Amino acid sequence: MLLIVQDSDCRAHETPPGHPERVDRFDAVNRAVEALPQDSYKLETARPATRAELERLHAPGYIGRVEQICAEGGGALDPDTHAVPATWTAALKAAGGAIQGVEHVLAGRGRAAFNAGRPPGHHAFRAQAMGFCFFNNVALAAAAALEAHGLSRVLIVDWDVHHGNGTQALFYAEPRVFFFSMHQYPFWPGTGGAEERGAGPGSGFTLNVPLAQNLSRLEIRQRFTNALEQIAARFEPELVLISAGFDMHRADPLGGLSLESADFGEMTQELATRFLNKGSACRGLVSTLEGGYDLPALEASVAAHLQALKEIARIG
Repeated sequence: MLLIVQDSDCRAHETPPGHPERVDRFDAVNRAVEALPQDSYKLETARPATRAELERLHAPGYIGRVEQICAEGGGALDPDTHAVPATWTAALKAAGGAIQGVEHVLAGRGRAAFNAGRPPGHHAFRAQAMGFCFFNNVALAAAAALEAHGLSRVLIVDWDVHHGNGTQALFYAEPRVFFFSMHQYPFWPGTGGAEERGAGPGSGFTLNVPLAQNLSRLEIRQRFTNALEQIAARFEPELVLISAGFDMHRADPLGGLSLESADFGEMTQELATRFLNKGSACRGLVSTLEGGYDLPALEASVAAHLQALKEIARIG
C-alpha cells in the first residue's frame, strides 16, 4: 500500500507575506491527498528526524544554529530562508518523514511512499540553509538507506525547476548515490551544468540535464527518457528517491518551463517501469515534496504523481 506521510506541524512553518513557499502549499497538497480513495493509501504523521540522523550529513554546529534561531523567535538564515519558532519542529518532521518513507519501503510494507512535509530540502548544504531549505530531506533519506539499512546503490531523481545544488554537493564524491537533476538552466542557483559529473570516487555518478527556458514539453520528456537510459546502463539502484518539485509546470510563477500536471504522473510511472521491473534489485520508490508555487497546478500535479505512486504500490 502507498504510504503518505503528512503532519500538521509542517503547516505551522510560516514565511513572510508574499513568500512563495507558503502555508497554502500544504493545503493544496492535502487536497490532492484527500481526493484519493481512502482504502488506497496509509496516512501516517511524521516522526522528527533525530540529531544522529541529521548529523549523518549536516554539521552539528549548523544544526544547533537552526535550533537556536527558532528558539529565540526566528529569523532569516539567508535572504530567502526564514524561520519562526515552529520551523524547528516542521524541519525535523519534513526530514523525518522522508526517512520514514524509506523505512516503509525497505521493511517491505509497500513499494512506494510520499513525504508531503515542508519546508523543502534540496538546496540545504552540510552547514548552510538556502532557497527555503533548512535540512536536506531527500539526502537524509538516502543517507538512512545507506547507513542504517546497508544499501549500496541509491538513485536520487530531482525534477524541480531549480537545480538541487545542496544534494549534489553532499554526494558529489559518493559512488553509492547516483544524483540526476533535470532543471531550468541558466537559472537560480546557477549550478547544474552538464559538465558537473561528480568528483573522485563519485566521478560519473552525477548527471545534470539543463533545460533552456520555454523548451517544449515533448523535448523535456524525451530528455528525461534519455537520461534514464543513460543511468540504467551503468547503475542498478536498490532504491529510487524523488525530489518531487512541481515547478516545472507551465503555470508556475518561479519557473519558465512547460510541463503539464499529467507529466508528473507519467514520469513517475516511467521511473517505475525502468527501475522497478520484475527481477530488478530496486525495492521501491520514495518521493519527497520540493517546490511548486502555483496552487492549482501544485494540487493537480501532486494528484497525478500520487495516482502513479498508488498504482506502483498496488502492483508491488
